[in-house]
Amino acid sequence: MIVGRMSESRRQVPHQQEAPSYRRGRVPHADPGTPDTRGPWHYLWWLARSQPARVLRGVMWGSLWMVGIMVPPYLIAQAIDRGLRAGDVRQLVLWSAAVLGVSAANAVLGMMRHRTMTMVRVDGAYRTVQVLVRHIADVGATLPKRVSTGEVTNIGAADISRIAVTLTVTGPGVGAVVAYAAVAVLLFTISPALAVVVLVGVPVLALLIGPLLSRLDRVETSYRERQGALTAVTGDIVAGLRVLSGVGAKDAFAERYRARSRELRDTGFRVGGITSWVQAVGTCLPVVFLAAVVWIAARMAATGALTVGELVAVYGYVAALVVPVSFFIEAADDLTRGVVSARRVIDVLRLAPEPADPADPVPGPTGPADLCDPDSGVVVAAGRFTALVCERAADALAVVDRLARLEDSAATWGGVPLAAMSLAEVRARVVVADNDAHLFAGALRDAVATARDHDDEAVSAAVRVAAAEDVLASLPDGLGSWLDDQARNLSGGQRQRVRLVRALLADPDVLLLVEPTSSLDAHTEARIAAGLRAARSSRTTLVVTTSPLVLDRVDRVEFLVDGRVAASGPHEHLLATEPRYRALVHRGGDEDPGPATPPAPVDPGKGGAREGSSGGVAPEGGRL
Repeated sequence: MIVGRMSESRRQVPHQQEAPSYRRGRVPHADPGTPDTRGPWHYLWWLARSQPARVLRGVMWGSLWMVGIMVPPYLIAQAIDRGLRAGDVRQLVLWSAAVLGVSAANAVLGMMRHRTMTMVRVDGAYRTVQVLVRHIADVGATLPKRVSTGEVTNIGAADISRIAVTLTVTGPGVGAVVAYAAVAVLLFTISPALAVVVLVGVPVLALLIGPLLSRLDRVETSYRERQGALTAVTGDIVAGLRVLSGVGAKDAFAERYRARSRELRDTGFRVGGITSWVQAVGTCLPVVFLAAVVWIAARMAATGALTVGELVAVYGYVAALVVPVSFFIEAADDLTRGVVSARRVIDVLRLAPEPADPADPVPGPTGPADLCDPDSGVVVAAGRFTALVCERAADALAVVDRLARLEDSAATWGGVPLAAMSLAEVRARVVVADNDAHLFAGALRDAVATARDHDDEAVSAAVRVAAAEDVLASLPDGLGSWLDDQARNLSGGQRQRVRLVRALLADPDVLLLVEPTSSLDAHTEARIAAGLRAARSSRTTLVVTTSPLVLDRVDRVEFLVDGRVAASGPHEHLLATEPRYRALVHRGGDEDPGPATPPAPVDPGKGGAREGSSGGVAPEGGRL
């Protein structure tokens, strides 16, 4: 019976086998609700309150099952006293049949309990996934500034499952309390002294394991923090392996990883040591308790205070009580881990987006309008193709961040302050496309299409504008070909053009392109420049570049020096009148077709805020 209970609690949240429940419309939910983030206990209670009918069924089946396992000892005692001792075969057969019937009923109750609690756990897991994904999409650029990639990865890999397992306490947990009370009542009918021993003994068992659980909470929290940090380091090393090898730092970073890994291993050993003690005590103490109660009952039977049947019944009751007692101890372990995991989840759910929505947002311009950044003096003219040329890449990124309201500023759009507009409207109408933004794994068609109405013809048209026909030709299944995460099965130039295809398909009112051709040869760059001008005709577009091939196609250039506009006008005019501009552009027009300065790097705190960070959904994330 103990083994069966443990399998109930330790069972991991199913994934593939639960797919039919999605088709029945149970999970995921159209609206998962608003989580209670006041603390980990509040969050766990919110998960339980969010599915009251299912939890009540779990309580019912769990209580009936746990009380049901207390019935056979009573029936066996009757069979002994009324059948065997009295020599009445009819009574013996009758009570034996009752034992078989109750056992069969308990088997059915056990299946119903397990099925219901599996659904409770699945609902809790996927409700947590939904609220996390929804909130991450809302906070956007705030997430990478406040939470590491490793932490987010570990929440998805471990914490959600632990939270789900914790919800088992809502069904069999209540059932264990009911069973404990039922045994006490049954023992009172036999011997008040034994009932008092049971009523006092079980709380004592819980108190004995309390210090271990408190220590486990502290060590488990430390382990989770180290695990998240190490996962982040792993991702950084893998992503920058080529760079590390180039500068000869691979061995140094590998040694740092090994050192942190050893620290995590040592902390894991401490977690495992405490856990083993909790489980050992959880297995041993109920057996010791059972032995003590049976010894007392046997002494009473020897003095004639109990009949043989009553002695068997006492043994059966207390043996059955091992199940709820073991559950109490095991559930305390699960709750300790679940609280740690819930704390990690609500840390993410408490993040507020930066910038935040205004209290009373005003609508943006209804038609084409100039986008202005007073801090730098940059004006992106409505319906025009504008270039932003800077000596320092950081200055260009700062301007783009302000124009896209990735940070609060005095930027305006058609005279309306961007800070006064709702974030949802800005994100839907102004899109930033970085040259190294994330590409998601999946079919090429799905990786670039930002809306359901993008058919193959629309995607193919964008492919032609981005001069990416050779990308399709190199893939075995064309638009249906599979892309690895970050499209690692494509070259750098191919990835850049795939990102441009995605940006074009988004077709926002304002498109801000950051170095869209930095990894391309001159011929391809010239084709893209011509295609971009035609595709974005009469649409507002800003491109950050120093490439003369692109600059030759734009309507107007904004030239920044030290973060301020030093000159603006047509490309040819600036070449003739601005020596610094001419030197910068000529340097970018050398044999190397890349920009004069290195391609604008994405600030680690802002990289997730641009193209790719919101899962490819421009209206929700504001970028591609």
